[in-house]
Amino acid sequence: MEVKARAPGKIILTGEHAVVHGSTAVAASIDLYTYVSLRFPTPSDNDDSLKLQLKDMALEFSWPVARIKEALPEAGNLLSSKPTSCSIETMKSIAGLVEEQNIPEANIGLATGVSAFLWLYTCILGFKPATVVITSELPLGSGLGSSAALCVALSAALLAFSDSVSLDMSQQGWSVFGDSELELLNKWAFEGEKIMHGKPSGLDNTVSTYGNMIKFRSGNLTRLKSNMPLKMLITNTKVGRNTKALVAGVSERTLRHPDAMSLVFNAVDSISNELSTIIQSPTPDDLSITEKESKIEELIEMNQGLLQCMGVSHASIETVLRTTLKYKLASKLTGAGGGGCVLTLLPTHESVLSGTVVDKVIADLESCGFQCLIAAIGGKGAEFSFGDSS
Repeated sequence: MEVKARAPGKIILTGEHAVVHGSTAVAASIDLYTYVSLRFPTPSDNDDSLKLQLKDMALEFSWPVARIKEALPEAGNLLSSKPTSCSIETMKSIAGLVEEQNIPEANIGLATGVSAFLWLYTCILGFKPATVVITSELPLGSGLGSSAALCVALSAALLAFSDSVSLDMSQQGWSVFGDSELELLNKWAFEGEKIMHGKPSGLDNTVSTYGNMIKFRSGNLTRLKSNMPLKMLITNTKVGRNTKALVAGVSERTLRHPDAMSLVFNAVDSISNELSTIIQSPTPDDLSITEKESKIEELIEMNQGLLQCMGVSHASIETVLRTTLKYKLASKLTGAGGGGCVLTLLPTHESVLSGTVVDKVIADLESCGFQCLIAAIGGKGAEFSFGDSS
């Protein structure tokens, strides 16, 4: 028997950076997923190891179960129904298990992900041999929530075989978890995120777990129900960025210009709240969808202007903005800025935007060396599927 799980990536629609200073932000899931499959060996396999295969990178790691038990004895006593933080001592033991794998220098950034995998696996399923295979449609380290999607999909697959969750194994295709299961899954995913990021906000894993859209302010998350389909062109500039330095830069600017920056943050707060209202209001016909999209385009442009005021844009982002503006499309950076990804709203009505225009925009952007992805916004969260591995 095999279980597969998938979890979506995320974008921040409005409010990045300002959220650190008390403004509202709106984040949404995107229909680009990380997939995890989990299979236990049969007795005839005579296999007593835990294997992790990262298919996209053609990497495989393997540990004898006895070695994991020796390194992490206390993990076997934990309950899958009670998400637990990884202690500093245990983190050192996990680091030892990861080092034994001799991860290639070029992929050394994967070490935290492998560590999160070992912690989640042993806490939820104990010391069972298994093969876990991970693939993803999300570019790594580009602000699209790839680490949270990994932690959510992993937790989903592990919990599906645990005593804490009871799922209907006879269902065909992708199925959704119940509310209590999602809550447990989200808490475990957050523990994985803590291993990967130290002090995450919890926003990324919550969006990936529940899907749809989330409004976020001062640590409070509110789930939103979108009443309109949104489609985005996501341009990955492939320019790496230092999130901590960008956040610090905004704080320094705020100290230098407190009055002006407080008005900037208030304006972003209004934009996020207006966006939430538009997205949640009923959409009876095509005309009202087109009207709403025009308003959202203006809010996107306004938010980008305010992000420029905060000093978090970048030459690569400006290139994307200029290129999409040629085609009368509205764009903004998403996440930390300083590179990373840019969102461009693609109006859904053919009269507003034809397929050939989208092809031209993508061709222009790709000629600059950027990667383009098209994604529907605000879809489902974590899902699972049971089946034989054949």
